[in-house]
Amino acid sequence: MKERTPEQHAEKMKKKQAAQDKIMATKTAEKGLLIVHTGKGKGKTTAALGMVLRMIGHGKKVGIVQFVKGAMQTGEKTVFDAFPDQVTFKPMGEGFTWNTQDRTRDIASAREAWDEVKRMIADPGYDMVLADELNIVLRYDYLPVEEVVEVLTARPEMKHVVVTGRNAPEALMEAADLVTEMTLVKHPFRGGVKAQAGIEF
Repeated sequence: MKERTPEQHAEKMKKKQAAQDKIMATKTAEKGLLIVHTGKGKGKTTAALGMVLRMIGHGKKVGIVQFVKGAMQTGEKTVFDAFPDQVTFKPMGEGFTWNTQDRTRDIASAREAWDEVKRMIADPGYDMVLADELNIVLRYDYLPVEEVVEVLTARPEMKHVVVTGRNAPEALMEAADLVTEMTLVKHPFRGGVKAQAGIEF
């Protein structure tokens, strides 16, 4: 490939900028988004927590409900505890289903966490609600998918909701404004490396 001169590069970038500006001029809508992070790859919750940090930076208020990971102490909870006026952080799970080994208890825990998500969605004080690992409880039929989708699609117009967890149901992905699937390419766990502070929790 022939290398461009600085002048040719500048001209090409000028054309790209004009095309981009034209596209951006058509994007005028603003609304609350339903965002789903799913897939087998690492980073679903991490990406969602990155959005929480952005919301904090913009002075917004966020509610976080963790459906599964409540049984462990995480680095993010320590950070978010420093912003009590902006972040309500509720780890409400008791660990993965193989930890509890009690389906009835898991269902009750999922229902309690879902009730808290619904409360936060209905509360006009929250700009964003993160339902971390909600997809996991949906996969195990701990909550009816139809009920969850109905509540999420009927949310207030400017309310952002982020849902994480692998195996997102098709109905939820259909209803979402943004769906990202994390693809697993390589993971240290397969090489015998355990979960580490600051990386996985």
